[in-house]
Order: sequence, then structure tokens, then C-alpha cells
Amino acid sequence: MVVFYSDEQANSSQIEMDAADSSSTLRRTSARIKSLEAQKEKRSTPAPAPATPMPAKTDRKVKRRKVEKSPQLDDDLAAADVSDAVASVSNDVTTSTSAAAGKGVHAQVTETLRAFNKHYLQHIQEEENRVGRLEADRKRSTEKGSKSKSKKEDTAEENAKKSAARRPDLKAISQMMKTGTVLNPEKRIGSVPGVDVGHQFFSRAEMVVVGFHQHWLNGIDYIGKTAVSGRKAQKELNLAQYNLPITISIVLSGQYEDDLDNSDDVIYTGQGGNNLLGDKRQISDQKLERGNLGLKHCMEQSLPVRVVRGHKCPNSYVGKVYTYDGLYKVVKYWAEKGVSGFTVYKFRLKRLEGQPPLTTKEVYFTRGRIPQSLSEIRGLVCEDITGGLENIHIPVTNLVDDPPISPLGSGFVYIKDMKYSNNISVPTIAPTGCNCQGSCMDSRLCACAKLNGGDFPYVQRDGGIMAFPYCVADFCPTAAEISEVWHLIAQWLVYMAGLWLTAIDLLVEPKSLVFECGPSCKCGPKCVNRTGQNGCRFRLEIFRTPKKGWGVRSWDYIPSGAPICEYIGLLRRTAELNHAADNSYVFDIDCLQTMKGMDGRESRLRDVSLPSHLEKIVEEVSESVPFCIDAAQTGNVARFINHSCQPNLFVQCMLSTHHDIKQAKVMFVAADNIPPLKELTYDYGYALDSVIGPDGKTQQMACYCGANECRKRLF
Repeated sequence: MVVFYSDEQANSSQIEMDAADSSSTLRRTSARIKSLEAQKEKRSTPAPAPATPMPAKTDRKVKRRKVEKSPQLDDDLAAADVSDAVASVSNDVTTSTSAAAGKGVHAQVTETLRAFNKHYLQHIQEEENRVGRLEADRKRSTEKGSKSKSKKEDTAEENAKKSAARRPDLKAISQMMKTGTVLNPEKRIGSVPGVDVGHQFFSRAEMVVVGFHQHWLNGIDYIGKTAVSGRKAQKELNLAQYNLPITISIVLSGQYEDDLDNSDDVIYTGQGGNNLLGDKRQISDQKLERGNLGLKHCMEQSLPVRVVRGHKCPNSYVGKVYTYDGLYKVVKYWAEKGVSGFTVYKFRLKRLEGQPPLTTKEVYFTRGRIPQSLSEIRGLVCEDITGGLENIHIPVTNLVDDPPISPLGSGFVYIKDMKYSNNISVPTIAPTGCNCQGSCMDSRLCACAKLNGGDFPYVQRDGGIMAFPYCVADFCPTAAEISEVWHLIAQWLVYMAGLWLTAIDLLVEPKSLVFECGPSCKCGPKCVNRTGQNGCRFRLEIFRTPKKGWGVRSWDYIPSGAPICEYIGLLRRTAELNHAADNSYVFDIDCLQTMKGMDGRESRLRDVSLPSHLEKIVEEVSESVPFCIDAAQTGNVARFINHSCQPNLFVQCMLSTHHDIKQAKVMFVAADNIPPLKELTYDYGYALDSVIGPDGKTQQMACYCGANECRKRLF
């Protein structure tokens, strides 16, 4: 949803009540592209009308955000080695704002991280497929009653299981280095373009691929003397002015028992001599060399150092999250005997003035900000908008309006499952189903995997949602509830056990269509290929924004590829819409048009294998979109998700209970690793000057998404 208001409208309690406004703009749909163009040609004045005061609502997007596809890459990966010997440096000590042609620096960082996450999940998928095939072969061999294996055969099978079992994040780094898709491969002093103070990385590997900290293991990244004789001339690098080595970034992650971090003033323990087993204990003396010497040289030459802080994050695949806290200067260093009796070097760093305030504690110590009971929620206007329909309660807060209003005040009714108009029946094109038992594992035999191009669309990661769910906040008993305390605790334990024991299933990459297992499949409900049917698994909150109406954010960390929610509402025929009325919450099911690349969409038909009964439908498809989802009066949390020019969600069409592409499910999936309390957004996909009002004139609406590369206009 995108709801934009003027300041006066934002303070009025009637905003949500007056939905049917005569100024509502006409929703742009694929079926109406040609007719709209014809209206433009008939207008006597070709210039678009000037921007008028913003209507109370805007129209639903029609085409999904284009998701760029990366070229097919070689799977033969080299070892992950980020060598400072061949790295060069930018001699600009301050922030560099240069960007590649056509793309801003922030967009480049986002695209690079998305490419990394895609490769990372692909390598997890490769390993899952390999192990799944081995397990399936073993079971078939057992069922056939094969003879006892020899010791040599057992050894060969064990070696096969261990082979290629390399860390997927390092394989992703290696792949991107090999193809030249890493960002900022040349080391630089000072800030890195596109990485602002407060930026969060969800692994050290992410820092490597954007050129922020080019050591995936070491806590100090530095430029060594060998950089002078690297691939560029000394004069071009301008390194002769520095006494090398010089340290360019450090990561504070509690790897040493002597670390002391007071945010603006840091006592940092140098590198070397610690036990790599993870107990932080020193086992030998440190030396004033490499990164340690680089910190000393930074102090002597007044060179800034980038400082990153690592904090525990159970849902991150490395168990930590890393936040960039800005530039620091080294003001002092000394050697002393550490806690374990060995010599350690200490460096005192002070944060440079004039930088944005620290956000590490604000963002990643959110346990103190996230309420544990209803009484702690500021601006609460609805305890649970779902009325208990979802697995997890979704509260609604409003700190903007006075008096505060609720979306339920406009007659909106929350529903969990799709409703159908009277003249629409549930599709009868039923899938045949797979014969997998328990959970689909062997993509060579699974019929549903074959529909998805030969692989399962999801990968499974252990962990589940480890945060304390809001819905158990009611389980904190009052005096009146004390008699029920043990019953409530039992409910809480059952619920938490379900979350802890359930793995996180992630979509590897955007596809034109995802075929999930359906009612005819033999696999169970925990099958990885039923991920989109499991409902919401994250603690979401609907909140009021100053200029965009209602928005949605998560209290939990959401990993890239995680399905968030389905767009639910009333399924209607597009031709029956009243185009003079408000269609702000109408979502076109344009899966077929996207598969064929119509109306400017990027075709993604190549990544699925359609069954014969669907191939004819795809071939005969026209520009019309026969069905749409109307969530104006009935819908779910998805209707409140706002637009952004740099979104963190993308739209994915899915099929499971039926195979009617014209009525495919619309699912929102995380495009990035999304930190807690970050608003969830997707691109509504409007082209500028593409929306025509009932009067035949081009409509304009400002965009308030706040993205670094905002287009300033929604349409």
C-alpha cells in the first residue's frame, strides 16, 4: 500500500474513513495500457497537468519490480583469498562519492550484497542437493536389501559426503572475485562510498564483497608495503607519502579478553597471539607488525580508521551482525601484560566529531526497545489486528494522529485466507503431485522440483525465529490471571518449541513462478517446498507514518530470501472494477505477463519447466490481466506495506493447491537482510506519467519513501 497525505490530512481522523474519494486516480493495469495511450493522444494539451494536492489514496501498483538476473557463473571456484599484496588504495582520506554511470553508490552496494546472498544460497542449495542425493541413494540401496558393504566402500561413501563441503559464504566470495563482481576491490582510506554510518552487515563476507573490510577472518584490514609494487604504479597510488603498513579498518567483536569498548572511546587489543578456538584466551605474545604496526602508523600520520562493531544475532548465519560506527583516530598505543600473562598491544581510538550519532546500541540492543507486554507499547491502538487468525499477533501503533485512529475504524476486516467474488470459482486445474515421503529431498525424482527447473526453489537453514514472540506477551500473568499461570506457561513452551525446532526456509532467487507441493503430494507439512504455506513467522507491527499513512515493520531480523506474507483480499475480475472509485488496494495478478516480458517487464520464463497443460495458456496470453486482488475492505497485513524506490522486498508468484497461473498466489519475499524495526517496502512499479485520471489527464504524486536514490515521484 502507498497512502500519501498532506500535513493537514495526516492530522485528521477522517483520513481513513473517507476512502471513496472522487479524486482517486485510475489504477494503471496491463489490460488498459493501449486505451490509456489513446486517451493521451486525444488530449488537446500534450503537457502533463501540474501536480495537484495529493489525494487521500493512490492506486495499486501493476507491474512488479524488475529483479535483475545475474549471468550464469562457473561453479569451479577458486579459494577465497583477499590478498592485500595486490590491492590498491584510494588516497582520498575523506568520503568518495563517485559512482558508476547510471547507478548511485548506495544502489551499487545493495546490488552487490544481493548478488552475494544469491550465490550464498545457491551454494547451500548445491550442498543440500548433494547430501540429499547421497541419502536417497543410501535408502534405495537399503530397500533393495543390498549385501553388507566392504570397509573400502564405506570409506568411499564417507569421503563423498565430506567432499566439497566448504563454507558457502567463502565460495560466494570466491565466485564474485573470479567474475569481477566485487565492489571496491581497491583498498581505500576513510569512508567507503555507499556505506553510511549505521550500515549493518550480517557477516564478514558481506564486508569483503563491498570492499569495506577485505579480510573475512582477521579483525584488522591494512595496506601493506607490497601494495606499492602491486598492479599499479607507485606514483598513481600515491602511497609514497605514507609510512606503510597503514590500517584502514578494524572489527570489534570481542575476540580478545582485553578489549574495552565505550562507544566513542575504544581500547582495542591488537592482532595475534589469541586462541582461534573461540575462547578469546591469549596463548602467545603479540608483535608490533602488520595490522598492529599499521595502527601505530595511523596515529603518527593522523589517518582515520573505519570501526565496525559485532554483536550477537542468533538469526544471522554467522551468529553475529556487524554495524559500521564511523571513522576513529588512533590517539595512543602501548604494550602491557594481558590477562593471560602474555604481551598484548593496546590502541586507544576516539571517534571523529561531526559524524552521525552511533546507532549500534539503538538497533542491535532492541531487546530493550521491543515491549514484552501490551502496557509497554507506545501509541497502541489495536492489540492484534488479526483477531487471533495469524500464528503471531500483529499490533497497531499510532504516534502521529491526535486523537489516534485505527485502520479498523474504516470498516476494514482482517482475513487470513483468500475470498472469491460470487462469479469466480476456486480453480480446478489440480496438480498431479509428487511421490516423495516425509520431505522432498531428491530433486532428481521429485515431480515438483522438475517443475521448478530441476531444483527445489528453497533452501533450509537451521535456527527458526529465536526472538521472544509478541503473542506470548499476554502470557505474563496479572494478579487476576495467577490461577492460570501454569496453563499459560505450558502454552508458551509449546509455541516456543515449535519456533525453535522449525528451520528457516529461504527462496534462493526470484523466479517467474514457484511451484510448491500441494494437496496431491505425498510429502508432509514440514516439507521445504511448502514454505509459502506456513503463514507469517515474523513479529510484524503496523505503524502510522507522518507522510505515508500506515506502514509495516518487523521486530525480528529477517534473512534475505525469507517469505514474509501473502497478499490476501477479495479475488475479483479486473474488468468489473469501478475505475472511478478508489482502487488503492487492488493488486493485479500479472504472473503471465511477467513470464512473457510484456509491458516492460523482464521475462523470467526460462527458469521454470511448465507442464503441457500450462504451456498453451502461456502461449495464448494477451496483455489483459483477468484477475486481481482487492484488499480495500478485507485483507491481511500485506495491504499496509508501503512503496520504496529502493525496496527490501520483492513480489513472487506461487502455485500450490492449483495450477491456474491466472490466479497465482502473490507472496512478498525479503530481497535483503532486514534488521529489526526497518520498514518493509516493495516497488509499486509505476512508470512516470503512466497514471491517467477519470478526466483523461496525467496524474502526479510525490514520493516520500526517503530512499537515497528516491525518484521523488511515485508516478
